[in-house]
Amino acid sequence: MLREDLRNIAIVAHVDHGKTTLVDQMLKQSGTFRENQAVAERVMDSNDLERERGITILAKNTSVWYKDVKINIVDTPGHADFGGEVERVLKMVNGVLLLVDAAEGPMPQTRFVLQKALELGHKVVVVINKIDRPDARIDEVIDEILDLLISLDANDDQLNSPVLFCSGRDGTAALSPDGPHKDLTPLFDAILEHIDCPDVDDAGETQMLVSAIDYNDYVGRICIGRVERGVLRKNQDVTVCHYHGNHEPYRSKAVNLYSIEGLNRVPIEEAHAGEIVCLSGISDITIGDTICDPERVEALPFVKISEPTVEMTFSVNNSPFAGTEGKYVTSRHLRDRLMRELLKDVSLRVTETDTTESFKVAGRGEMHLSILIETMRREGYEFAVGAPRVLFKEENGVRMEPVELVVCDVPADFMGPVMEKLGSRKGELVQMAPAGDRMRLEYNVPSRGLFGYRNEFLTDTRGEGIMSTVFAGYVPYKGDILTRTTGSLVAFESGEAVTYGLFNAQDRGALFITPGTKVYEGMVVGVSPKNEDINVNVCKKKHVTNMRAAGSDEAMRLTPPKQMSLEACIEFIADDELIEVTPKSLRIRKTILSNQLRGKAKGAAKNK
Repeated sequence: MLREDLRNIAIVAHVDHGKTTLVDQMLKQSGTFRENQAVAERVMDSNDLERERGITILAKNTSVWYKDVKINIVDTPGHADFGGEVERVLKMVNGVLLLVDAAEGPMPQTRFVLQKALELGHKVVVVINKIDRPDARIDEVIDEILDLLISLDANDDQLNSPVLFCSGRDGTAALSPDGPHKDLTPLFDAILEHIDCPDVDDAGETQMLVSAIDYNDYVGRICIGRVERGVLRKNQDVTVCHYHGNHEPYRSKAVNLYSIEGLNRVPIEEAHAGEIVCLSGISDITIGDTICDPERVEALPFVKISEPTVEMTFSVNNSPFAGTEGKYVTSRHLRDRLMRELLKDVSLRVTETDTTESFKVAGRGEMHLSILIETMRREGYEFAVGAPRVLFKEENGVRMEPVELVVCDVPADFMGPVMEKLGSRKGELVQMAPAGDRMRLEYNVPSRGLFGYRNEFLTDTRGEGIMSTVFAGYVPYKGDILTRTTGSLVAFESGEAVTYGLFNAQDRGALFITPGTKVYEGMVVGVSPKNEDINVNVCKKKHVTNMRAAGSDEAMRLTPPKQMSLEACIEFIADDELIEVTPKSLRIRKTILSNQLRGKAKGAAKNK
């Protein structure tokens, strides 16, 4: 049976190409909001971190009505580290809107998500967004998209995808770059004409695949997915099973059923095949599970999510300041929180270590893990994290390591430093081509070679460069890479930093702290330009004598300290350092705090 009254689509694109802004306009123009209703910008980016960073982290569902057809829309993340979110939600939809920036053209993540959509046989509507940009190069971008579709073995239907020209910010779409640009009607019409309506079996036994998990303190876990077959009813008895056999099938009950209307979840009595719904009442359900009729238990195939490539160690904070700023500080708290994250993040892995104090957490990249750290920190957790390291694997006795496709858009004047740095990090140049008045460089770089490079890249390009990365596969180990050429300034004793001590220490390198900051022995207080650690006494006070010149203290001028964000800390730390994460502070410290013991350990390592 064809559901002519329904379309299920996902919006996919590279980060910052305007997906969430376009969804805003689709909601407004479809009459989802009242005329006088106050609506936040980027209304789909609902959590604080998404609003602050201007990126989408979690895939979210909404719906609009157009010509008596319900269009279910999934807004997906564009950053490569959250690719696991995109892979699983594509199972819920029948087609995709592929957004491409009119100036930047297809970027690495565009290729990644488009490849996944084409593999599932989805139809594509190409939307060239931001056509009002002064540096737009529309004709070249159309050619690049066609080349991309051909290189990904698109079928004839996918190659003949309609192309629309949009300004998501203004809420206009047209079938040609010259217009007329009035509203999004051409886009809605293209969705209805080109995207397949669900072809479903409404009379069969109930079957629904869980593609996303939400959590609510009142009702517990809420699963989101598409009803693949039959009718799902409120309070229906169901059996839950898993395609990969991760657990035995078990009986449960679908207590509450919700339909997604605009930004709200509306309680309903039943849902027919093809509809995307939310369901609560099953406590142990997870992503990839199938909800079936007990009379016919059949698990639906679920996409195997790509494996993580980067790992960090999360451990209980054992610094001298432990427990003074956090609410949840024990290993039990840390373990429970990490296990809870696994329920909704399918591309995360948590493994226990030899001790109960620490856990290995693996994800898609530094950004993926830093978002988890920042979220936990805001919830009141206090813990320590180690330096990121890549996950190697063995294939036929050969050590393999992950590589990333790195695309750099840089002004031509800054190509030299970028090529030199990527070359020293074992990067291989794949392609170099002009993109407007800039140059586009494509490199294959080992994942470990990119640790700490993003800040250097921004410095080398005076903040004008754009760097994007996406996982490209595994290659044989490429040898040692020196990613950090600086050392640390380490506090010599515990106490409170004073102006006199900092004034003497700032000659050795850039400081991270200000006068009045409490420090402890082994805490990193700055960065040294030399490739070695230097102990500094920032608590040292000036000797008081009766021979003081008036105004001599005022002559001490301190250089403003270097502000370190969480990402900057993760990029900066060496293998023998940790980040102490608390709700109020971020501190970098040595794993071995005692200067004496650290010196002995270093000597023993050299003797080996």
